[in-house]
Amino acid sequence: MARQISIANTRNIGIIAHIDAGKTTTTERILFYTGVSQKIGEVHDGQATMDWMEQEQERGITITSAATTCFWRKHRINIIDTPGHVDFTVEVERSLRVLDGVVAVFCAVGGCQPQTETVWRQADRYGVPRLVFINKLDRVGADYGCCLQEMKDRLGANPALLQLPIGREDQFEGLIDLLEMKALIYSKNSKDPTIFEVRDIPADRLEEAKAARSALVEIISDCDDELIEAFLEGREVPATRLREVLRQATIDLKIVPVLLGSAFKNKGVQPLLDAVVDFLPAPTDIPPVSGVNLKGEKTERPAADEAPFSALAFKLMTDIYVGHLTFLRVYSGILKSGDQVYNANRETREKIGRLLKMHANKREEIKEAEAGDIVVAVGLRNSTTGDTLCDEASPLILERLHIPEPVIHIALVPASKDDQEKLGNALAKLASEDPSFRVRTDEETNETIISGMGELHLEIIVDRLVREFKVAANMGAPQVAYRETVTKTVEVQGRHIRQSGGRGQYGDVWLRVEPLPPGSGLVYETAVVGGTVPKEYHSAVGEGALEAARKGGVRAGFPVTDLKVTLFDGSYHEVDSSEMAFHIAGSLALKEGLRNAKSILLEPIMDLEVVSPEEYLGDVMGDLSSRRGRVSGLEVKSGFQIIRAEVPLASMFGYSTELRSRTQGRANFSMQFGRYQPMPESVATEVAAAREAKKTVNR
Repeated sequence: MARQISIANTRNIGIIAHIDAGKTTTTERILFYTGVSQKIGEVHDGQATMDWMEQEQERGITITSAATTCFWRKHRINIIDTPGHVDFTVEVERSLRVLDGVVAVFCAVGGCQPQTETVWRQADRYGVPRLVFINKLDRVGADYGCCLQEMKDRLGANPALLQLPIGREDQFEGLIDLLEMKALIYSKNSKDPTIFEVRDIPADRLEEAKAARSALVEIISDCDDELIEAFLEGREVPATRLREVLRQATIDLKIVPVLLGSAFKNKGVQPLLDAVVDFLPAPTDIPPVSGVNLKGEKTERPAADEAPFSALAFKLMTDIYVGHLTFLRVYSGILKSGDQVYNANRETREKIGRLLKMHANKREEIKEAEAGDIVVAVGLRNSTTGDTLCDEASPLILERLHIPEPVIHIALVPASKDDQEKLGNALAKLASEDPSFRVRTDEETNETIISGMGELHLEIIVDRLVREFKVAANMGAPQVAYRETVTKTVEVQGRHIRQSGGRGQYGDVWLRVEPLPPGSGLVYETAVVGGTVPKEYHSAVGEGALEAARKGGVRAGFPVTDLKVTLFDGSYHEVDSSEMAFHIAGSLALKEGLRNAKSILLEPIMDLEVVSPEEYLGDVMGDLSSRRGRVSGLEVKSGFQIIRAEVPLASMFGYSTELRSRTQGRANFSMQFGRYQPMPESVATEVAAAREAKKTVNR
């Protein structure tokens, strides 16, 4: 079957931004202008096409990333609209892993906000080219110049401004295209929001436009020797040539094109679509995807239909009518419904039942998917998020996703015995969909503990249990995900010797336990000299030690992190030694090491940004101080005070209500996980005592 759209004319893009910057509104306008939808859906009315979940429509926020496809200038554009709230950051993470380009939406009033920095760093991690759309230019206090400066200062970006606005705030009526040197004027009276006029630049703006174009040409010229020469000689450079160089510079991550507009007022969206086609890459413009084969050797797959099939499963959904839906990014080859594919991570075969193209929660059945496509497969039973599906004759494993660790836990108690039976199945399905959501049973209390990225994250999970799975459950009080670590290096012995008739057990190890810098996690190494512990037992020692660390430390029983364990000596018995014996010996040594290495408790510290009217500044800062907060910066913007602070998560429960009360509802805040840091000894003692008291009650 011949391709309808060539791979060179395919764009896989995502829309990313801070919450309330206008991502979903921008996506809705794109769908309208490209003819996918006949009516513009508004977020505030709960009618947005891409916000299809009941919880999204009620709250006016995006919770799950939604995929759709549209066409513009004979190009296919596959779009993923992502959430802006930090609690759903894994949705952004897995979307960026499979996208070729990104549109970052900035609020012209709010500028570069905390979640903007987070999603920008995520795009940096995967090397995704991006362009910026500065939205809400019709709002009071809109300042695109401030956004450009913050892109340089806070994101380290090299922005290239492609447009100037005509009019400010409520007088915003059009744009000046600096590449073509033309004005785009949107009619206030037209009932058709797609109509704009192309005119000459107003005389009173011509000099400003010439200066801005000269600055743009200078930025682009830095990426091309031929253009530098033309620029220095003062020769005019054609717009087509500027576009060519700007496209390559964008793909090479040297420049970020910047466009302006107001999506809600239908201004600037068509030029944004043109920029997606002109400057963001096709799958063939970026390096071939790389992975490792089953021998561990690096291998690449070009974005071509003729290459062996390879795809990454980046998202799972459960549909009550269809069953498991697996979102796939096809990197190479062709996939047809009914094909048998190979899951290289699990070394199992899977059969593709049906293939679907998604448009938010609506589905269109297709017969085949080609290189560069984003599709949904029905019928995969064993594949999970991050698995690679490929041709069994040419297997490879692609890079998995980076999944952040949960920072908050709550206990979940089913309302009845009937709910108890259904709860386990429902939670398992939700955990398979969302890798940042974890479920476990507390061995001491026998409670079901769910973990996530924030209060809102877990609130949505419980809401979905009730609505989708008809399971009633009561939430306990939120619990902070504390950690433990050590502060000094010790060398300890772990011995497991048992003789009870017949073959015994013998494992003897010496471990060096030492602290690592924050964020290092758990590391295991071997430094055995002379075969005192045979190599076949080395991995068993590491597994035992690290398993003991994950189960909990000696201070309060929280998981241990930022720790290095080195096996450097030991002994063995030719008959009685086994992997199990050395596994236990490693566990015993680690526990002894934690007792001797002065364990301390770590707590999650949140990066907080509060935007408050100036008259409430003292109240807000006093409240933060009472919560053990440390103010790291103050800034005045558009008549508001912006307070940046670092605050322990444990003291932030209920902060939203308190902030509204102190500021008569006029302040708002955003918060995201920053890092783990040691807590004050007095607080650590309280936490450890409370943990011990809970254990005593449940015994």
